[in-house]
Amino acid sequence: MSEPNRYEAPGPFRAAHINPGDRWEISNGRPIECAPTGGDGARTTAAGARVLATDPDVDGAGIDAGFSPSVDMLRAPDIAVGNVPDKPGWIQGVPPLAVEYAGTGQDEAQLQRKIGDLLDRGTRWIWVVRLDTPRRVEVYTPGEARIVRHVGELLTAPGVLRNPVPVEALFDETTANRMTLRNLLQREGYESLDAVREEGVTEGVAQGRTEGVRHALEAILTQRFGPLSPFEAENLGRLDGPKLDAALGRAISAPTAAEVLGR
Repeated sequence: MSEPNRYEAPGPFRAAHINPGDRWEISNGRPIECAPTGGDGARTTAAGARVLATDPDVDGAGIDAGFSPSVDMLRAPDIAVGNVPDKPGWIQGVPPLAVEYAGTGQDEAQLQRKIGDLLDRGTRWIWVVRLDTPRRVEVYTPGEARIVRHVGELLTAPGVLRNPVPVEALFDETTANRMTLRNLLQREGYESLDAVREEGVTEGVAQGRTEGVRHALEAILTQRFGPLSPFEAENLGRLDGPKLDAALGRAISAPTAAEVLGR
């Protein structure tokens, strides 16, 4: 996959020539235009990013993060997991796990070149999510043949992700939300929502369950948005029964805590 880089004369462009927001990547000094994403790719990328970024062992993930392992290269995977610092500028090196979404009209030659660039510079796994039918994920690793995983199978990235990822979690929003909830609860010490409910049973059936779910909801909101305001904390305290369960469901994808708890 990396042969085109070895035999093609390098171009004059450098990562420093590209500004954040520009729709260009650089490979071997040559510019590559990156078109906007269609609706299917935009929604599925958001779903996959939620699942991967919330894994309990992930300390940094991002969408379209720019990586520059050398001055003549700039690559921005659709999703990067690991090595995504919270600071300005292009990121040195490459992510250990990268995800690309390939829909209708995908330029296969450019995709394979991007895969080669990242693997050559140290990325350990690249998952290419194919959005045509049947939807599936291709797994690329250095020096190994491509593997294809289908719906019902699991993807793993030992040392980067704690949890296996169902193939469909990268494009099905219902599965993505379920996996995201699992991840957020694990970050707070619960293995699953069932564990929250069991804790509630041991503390006193209905009241204990309510307090367990309320605690889980507060933990998820704090993970996503930071500490609750006094008004939000007061609204959380008022929730119970079906309203509390509904708020827990909204907490996975709502854009603000206020959307979950009320304004």
